Amino acid sequence: MTIRRARRADESELRDIDAATWTADVSPAPPPAAGAAFFGERTAPGDVLVAETDHVIAGYAALGQSGPLASHSHVLQIRGLAVHPARQHCGVGRRLVEACIELARDRGARKLSLRVLGGNIAARRLYESCGFTTEGTLREEFFLDGRYVDDVLMACLLDPAAGPEG
Repeated sequence: MTIRRARRADESELRDIDAATWTADVSPAPPPAAGAAFFGERTAPGDVLVAETDHVIAGYAALGQSGPLASHSHVLQIRGLAVHPARQHCGVGRRLVEACIELARDRGARKLSLRVLGGNIAARRLYESCGFTTEGTLREEFFLDGRYVDDVLMACLLDPAAGPEG
């Protein structure tokens, strides 16, 4: 498996992964529209890491600023992480999270944050095993499929000299 920066030519594969992985259990956003662009104003190819196995994209992670304030520029956010269902439980997600930590350090970030739905236990365990801790929970933040769902805020502090555990 290799981790690399996304290219514009990856757009259709990334869009397919989004379509294959979207459920209300993992995303508060509506399902991606058929044929909708993956790359756009908020997501540029340089901000997306892809995991590739046998020249096929197995998953991706999108990394970026969570806001435009200069006083917040030391914080980067994992804005999306998805692994194709056929490649789940093979270490792809872990490799992508570790690559995000490394890229955030390379970009000079002091902190890497993310948001995850409260019921997404597998993702929360993955993030915790990579050094993220829960910083807060927004109770009943979303109403999805007829139920209220928590939004869990997680982060890890980055020591530029340390390894993936922070």
